[in-house]
Amino acid sequence: MPKIEITTAPTRFGSGYPQPFDQQCAGRRRWALGDAAGLSQFGVNLLRLPPYQWSSQRHWHSAEDEFVYVLEGEVVLYTDAGAQVMKAGDCAGFPAGLADGHHLQNRSDCEAVILEVGARNPKNDSAAYPDIDLMLGNRSDGYRHKDGTAY
Repeated sequence: MPKIEITTAPTRFGSGYPQPFDQQCAGRRRWALGDAAGLSQFGVNLLRLPPYQWSSQRHWHSAEDEFVYVLEGEVVLYTDAGAQVMKAGDCAGFPAGLADGHHLQNRSDCEAVILEVGARNPKNDSAAYPDIDLMLGNRSDGYRHKDGTAY
């Protein structure tokens, strides 16, 4: 059936980042709606971001486009250009290969709900984290220090 039952969609709660980088994202909750629909060319996540939590560490992807749409609440988008408040109905896109680290922070007392859309190009993609000692090359290799050593 094409209709997705969100409560049965695959979930990813918390963070897969190594310590101590996992703490700011420990409360995030993602439902992989694209996986539930059997999509293979792009991913769609429903992100519930509790107060004072982050969507991710600030990062950018070498080969994957990303798009976010705020459904409920308010978040702050941080990029190299600074901070921008985003409210319900606001959206932003991040082209693959643009070296501009980005992430969302919920700086409010209310949960924010965000729709995330991204390409699925794990074999050719890497992620850079400009603010911290973290990088992600081939996803099967996992997170590494910027000098290449594994966590």
